[in-house]
Amino acid sequence: MLVILLVNHARDAPEEWAMATVNVHEAKTHLSRLLAQVEAGEEVTIARNGKPVARMVPARETGRPQPDVFKGQVVVPDSFFDPLPEEELRLWEGG
Repeated sequence: MLVILLVNHARDAPEEWAMATVNVHEAKTHLSRLLAQVEAGEEVTIARNGKPVARMVPARETGRPQPDVFKGQVVVPDSFFDPLPEEELRLWEGG
C-alpha cells in the first residue's frame, strides 16, 4: 500500500492527491499539519497496519442553537407538574 503524506502547500497539491493516507504514528507526529490540510478542504485517512480506521474531514458549520425552535408547538398541561400517585412512585423507585 502506498502511503502519501502531504504536509506542505496542501492547496497546490495535484488533485489526485486530494485524499492522503497516513499511518497512526505519522498522524500523531504531524497532527497540526494534517489539520491544516483538512482546513484546506482535503480528506485524510488514518490507517493502522495499512488498513483505514479513521477519516479526517472538514467540519461542517452547524449554525447557532435555536432554543425556541419548537415554541408554540409543544403544549405541556398543568397536570404534568402534579405529584405522581404513590403506586407509580413505587414503580419508578424500583419497588
